[in-house]
Amino acid sequence: MDTIRHLEDGTTEESTGEIHFDWVLEGRAIQDIWIRPKRPTPSTMYGTTLRIFDPGIDGWHIIWSDPLNQDYSRQIGRAEGKDIVQIGEDSRGLKAQWRFTEITADSFHWIGEERSSESDPWKVTYEHFARRTNL
Repeated sequence: MDTIRHLEDGTTEESTGEIHFDWVLEGRAIQDIWIRPKRPTPSTMYGTTLRIFDPGIDGWHIIWSDPLNQDYSRQIGRAEGKDIVQIGEDSRGLKAQWRFTEITADSFHWIGEERSSESDPWKVTYEHFARRTNL
């Protein structure tokens, strides 16, 4: 993946990384591992997401954990048109929205946004441009 980090001063930082997705728990959940930057360089983000579908809410329970940075988030994810949108709070108590857009069989664009309160506009913090590779 190619990553763009949007900084408070309006500048950006670019890096690369890798993501690994797979079905787990006998097909009852999806787990993904996010590593940035790409190995073997020491990572600045090394986390995992567990996504479990709940037919009662017609959505996914999402739990993110990055023990390297002590960053944790719980969200609910649902399809919105052609996108997948996950909304919850991060470990700082900020509202977090993660959007998977431009989804194809081999790629997607992930947009991470945050805001302090419901009345604040969403602010883009990260973008990941992922593409499938054959390893």
